[in-house]
Amino acid sequence: MSTLRTAVIGVGYLGNFHAQKYAAIPGVELVGVVDNDPKRAAEIATALGTRAYSDHRELIGQVDAVSVVVPTQYHHAVARDFLAAGVHVLIEKPITVTIEEADELIQLAEQNNAVFQVGHLERFNPVLVALEGIMQEPLFIESVRIAPFKPRGTDVNVVLDLMIHDIEIIQHIVKSPVERVDAIGAPVFTGEEDIANARILFENGCVANVTASRISLKSERKMRIFQRDTYITLDFQNRKLLVAQKGSGELFPGVPNVKVDERELGEADALRSEIESFIAAIREGKPPQVSGRDGRMALETALKINTSLNRRPS
Repeated sequence: MSTLRTAVIGVGYLGNFHAQKYAAIPGVELVGVVDNDPKRAAEIATALGTRAYSDHRELIGQVDAVSVVVPTQYHHAVARDFLAAGVHVLIEKPITVTIEEADELIQLAEQNNAVFQVGHLERFNPVLVALEGIMQEPLFIESVRIAPFKPRGTDVNVVLDLMIHDIEIIQHIVKSPVERVDAIGAPVFTGEEDIANARILFENGCVANVTASRISLKSERKMRIFQRDTYITLDFQNRKLLVAQKGSGELFPGVPNVKVDERELGEADALRSEIESFIAAIREGKPPQVSGRDGRMALETALKINTSLNRRPS
């Protein structure tokens, strides 16, 4: 495959950035952008020197790969059309509304030999990339993801909007099935939960305590991981990593030596890295870094958390 023909379906706030990345990557042609707002589509298309479309189906046969960045309730219908035609798909999180929809898309991708990647962007954060080789067997994980209120993303609750990022990361790290979840949350500015906390117990004994809020006065994306002889903190927002490990000998009687490694990972473009990884999977015929099955697993846990929330009295 020489030039990879691409398009972005849905060019709102995030979709616009997807389109910019495709337009800037060598060996990739941005064939078009699609949006249900013709004025918005035309504006983005003009800025990036491509064509505007109002119906994503017009692009079938013209593109090799697409990003699907429409509201979650339309993920299944849009991605299904492209995967059925053998077009590679990068779909924003959450993968779909239901597990049944996710399963159908995964099956279509496999049947048509199409790369199907889910946009869990934090997997491309340099802090998480730097963790490779350090993580062994986590025993307890605590994560906090808070942000000021923004109207976009409120088609789903905070679990599917923000917490799902950390759910996917934690499941990638722990590599064990979920045994039980217990959650509490509250709607504040919307009709859905805007703040939630979940306790996730894994079959291997690891416990994760996960908090997400979209009604805070500041932004924070941090995770603390505890494993035998090691304590790790990750600051996704400021791209900082701290690893404290038990060393040999004692600092003084009864107190072990502790080696502390602090790193600042510097600036990075996680979205470009995500899209480049998607393109590499297509060109090299390899599985994507965040597969449809990864996205399905994160959705399944998020839906279990929602079920726990719904069991609570209002």
